[in-house]
Amino acid sequence: MGTAHTNQTNAQQRSQPPGVPLYTPEQRRRRDATKWTLVQGILAPVQFLVFLCSVALIARYVIYGVGLHAATVSVVVKTLVLYVIMITGAIWEREVFGVYLFARAFFWEDVFSFVVLALHTAYLVAVTYGWLGARGQVVLALSAYLAYLVNATQFVLKLRAARLVQRSETSFGDGPALGVPT
Repeated sequence: MGTAHTNQTNAQQRSQPPGVPLYTPEQRRRRDATKWTLVQGILAPVQFLVFLCSVALIARYVIYGVGLHAATVSVVVKTLVLYVIMITGAIWEREVFGVYLFARAFFWEDVFSFVVLALHTAYLVAVTYGWLGARGQVVLALSAYLAYLVNATQFVLKLRAARLVQRSETSFGDGPALGVPT
């Protein structure tokens, strides 16, 4: 019981407490100043578009039994884009929060990102060594994609909440409202 309680307490200490802004003023300044924010802002929708194309190709294979090679290539491309966004995201996190991964503000998103990475990497291994057969590989790819959707939703919700908090701060006296000087 002591270990479980300690692990839970450590995880709570690492995660962002409710009601605490996602960024300190200094972190917000660093976020706005780094080129990696723009890189993440470009790569995230690119990854989502690659994901949508890949899902369409997988669906084509599942429904019609054709296009396995195209579906496989699309999942490999999606995985490579995922690796790039994870590497650049770690650099962004270092620039903004001072750590490459598991910053308090994005702790659980980073944890789940590793689940996503593990599933995508398992897919690459399965394809490389011919494990699981075509059906098993498709199931693994779809599992990786489901995990990706959960993780992307985590990030979108977190960033939306941060934007709402920032908007309320500027609307209630902590700064200029809607860009109008006070």
